[in-house]
Amino acid sequence: MSAARTPTGTTELKRRLTVSDAVVIGLGSMIGAGIFAALGPATGAAGSGLLVGLALAAIVAYCNATSSAQLAARYPESGGTYVYGRERLGNFWGYLAGWGFVVGKTASCAAMALTVGSYAWPGQAHAIAVAAVVLLTGLNYTGVQKAAWLTRLIVAVVLAVLAAVVTACLTGGSAEAARLDIGADATAGGVLQAAGLLFFAFAGYARIATLGEEVRDPQRTIPRAIPIALGITLVVYAAVTVAVLAVLGAGRLAQAAAPLTEAVHAADAPGLAPVVRVGAAVAALGSLLALILGVSRTTLAMARDHHLPHALAAVHPRFGVPHRAELAVGTAVALLAATVDVRGAIGFSSFGVLAYYAIANAAAWTLSPNEGRPPRPVPLIGLAGCAALAFALPLASVISGVAVLMAGAAVYGLRKARSDAFPH
Repeated sequence: MSAARTPTGTTELKRRLTVSDAVVIGLGSMIGAGIFAALGPATGAAGSGLLVGLALAAIVAYCNATSSAQLAARYPESGGTYVYGRERLGNFWGYLAGWGFVVGKTASCAAMALTVGSYAWPGQAHAIAVAAVVLLTGLNYTGVQKAAWLTRLIVAVVLAVLAAVVTACLTGGSAEAARLDIGADATAGGVLQAAGLLFFAFAGYARIATLGEEVRDPQRTIPRAIPIALGITLVVYAAVTVAVLAVLGAGRLAQAAAPLTEAVHAADAPGLAPVVRVGAAVAALGSLLALILGVSRTTLAMARDHHLPHALAAVHPRFGVPHRAELAVGTAVALLAATVDVRGAIGFSSFGVLAYYAIANAAAWTLSPNEGRPPRPVPLIGLAGCAALAFALPLASVISGVAVLMAGAAVYGLRKARSDAFPH
């Protein structure tokens, strides 16, 4: 397989991000709005087996993170699995990973923007969503280091809120260890579906790999930053899940529309409820910032290879960012956020993320020992885990996800046929 292609000229990004910057961006992607909302649906699927589902999601995430880290060190370019699939498995698989990521995550960006709006000002959710997209796109335009600085602030706020929730739940006198016991309501299928729902709370470590071209000393930085960010996130999520489950129990948690808010009420700390709502809005803002960064960098990589308009591959001479890709992504997200509510219609995004990581694991399997190949079981477990979690999702998510990937494959086939018929 070929080595990493080094971008040149006006499409080259500058390496500005340190290990701590990369860790913070990963944390900003993972410790996002998901923890404020995902516990309810996951408990509805797993029942008292919620913690088993969380552990299973963490195992799959660890395998995916390890595979991604080794590939990112080998190919430190923007684009993440789009690049790894292209280099290790062939153009089609890279394209399919990029297609699923860009289409699915653009909808996810709009959904996250609307989440910001619904927490910050429910009556004007669409307007606030658009304002958030414009603000963050403008920030990204002026340099990735400014985005890393804002992410650092967001992560600090969200971690403080989550620490307050855990402390209130465990010290309020309402927590009972018996509520953590696994009962007969936990089934293998339910636990698997819960793991699929919880997995996406961990998926943000890909943002570190997607920004690989902007990381200093990527061969050293990326393999360090990804496991650090994932480890911190796992500790935080485990603490929050145990605390909330111990206070509410599986039955009540499954019915909670806002689990953390309900948990602080049950723990006799209702004064924390407004703080939790602020934390959720800030967390959604952090997730949106990281998503826009990731989609714009994958767009840049696909534009370099002419899978998207090549004009999107330009890099700003002063700010060193893919400014046209960022503006295109920001415009698409703002239009979606202004006109439709996509929060309940992005199941294909979940399926697409798992397909994305399945391709990453398949690519990692092809690495040789002297290329930094991870231990053999890691990509194998990661690939099998992604497939199992993808098809354990609700049927509507599976159908829409398969349809989106098939549409991408059809577009690729048509372009290739045209290229073969009319070679340059």
